[in-house]
Amino acid sequence: MIDSLLFNIGMRTGRYTSPHLESFLERISINGLPIDSKDFIFAYNDIALYLDLMDKKFETPISYFEAMTALAFVAFAEFPVDIGVIEAGMGGEWDATNVVEAVVSVITPIGFDHMAYLGNTLTEIARTKSGIIKEGSNVVLAQQQPDVATELMRRVAQVGANVAREGVEFSLTSRNVAVGGQLLTVKGLGGVYEDIFLPLHGKHQGENAATALVAVESFFGGQELDQEAVRTGFAQVASPGRCEVVHRDPTIILDAAHNPHGAKALAQTLENEFTFDEIIGVVGVFADKEVEEILRELEPIVNTLIVTESISPRALPVEDLARIAMKIFEPDRVIIEPRLQKAITSAISAAKSAENNESVGIVITGSVTTVGQSRAIIKGIENE
Repeated sequence: MIDSLLFNIGMRTGRYTSPHLESFLERISINGLPIDSKDFIFAYNDIALYLDLMDKKFETPISYFEAMTALAFVAFAEFPVDIGVIEAGMGGEWDATNVVEAVVSVITPIGFDHMAYLGNTLTEIARTKSGIIKEGSNVVLAQQQPDVATELMRRVAQVGANVAREGVEFSLTSRNVAVGGQLLTVKGLGGVYEDIFLPLHGKHQGENAATALVAVESFFGGQELDQEAVRTGFAQVASPGRCEVVHRDPTIILDAAHNPHGAKALAQTLENEFTFDEIIGVVGVFADKEVEEILRELEPIVNTLIVTESISPRALPVEDLARIAMKIFEPDRVIIEPRLQKAITSAISAAKSAENNESVGIVITGSVTTVGQSRAIIKGIENE
């Protein structure tokens, strides 16, 4: 969202995000488009020698993420861009992306994830993430749980940062579900922005939009942005794999929810913004995630659960996932299908054979890998 707003204001943008859904080229974007493969190779050649030197100098080799981060910075310098929008990979304080001195730092709602690395409490996780807040910088904070907000504000005070908080300095003042997305009104730092169409589903995305808008306002000193540029910027936003409708008849929705926080947002969106009589869930998760909590968030809105696994080496074996699922769902609501492609085609067949003209939706979720692999499978089905 920040990228699209800045581009429509007239800036040449570079964006670095992770992980990717289908191609690693997605991680580095120039003006909203994935980097060209030839440009990627040129940028890699610029750092290849240094990567080799670092691997020889230190006992621990450069990680894939660290190499990609360096490559993104080189690409932004070479092509070049006016501004970089950089997403931290995990945590914040010691993340490879945190070598930058950001003009604006943004922290979206913090939930439980990566506890083995970030800490077992929300306060510990918030403390690690607050490491992106630098002395004298501008900080935009989405709505947080009280203990998280306290920890983040402690860091703000410690380094003397300028802060804008959702619900205090800015807010999403109205939100209405619309065909293909939602209509928003946002009270920012410099103005009120009405009739914003956001082609994404979910209240959380509306709140993300408010946070993104204020981040851009903060970059420009808190002044009001051009209203038409804001509307155009949001109207052009796409977020693949985030409550993304990828097929009709039956409706198939992909969502990369991989923790309880994401699963809860997905469940609320499905309940409040779609009118399915029944939902078939296709779920594959990583073994190191809070699997039981994810399934508990999905149970109230999923009628039939097809458990499966992706090609990732981190995937939880389908037998283990089924055992957990059957403790939460009744056993007769759980179907085991190890192959993701067969799980998807089975869900499509079941949805199409629904009786009494019932509207049956299919939701594929559980991990970024599951969703990315599913996108490719569905494209193949559509091309048959």
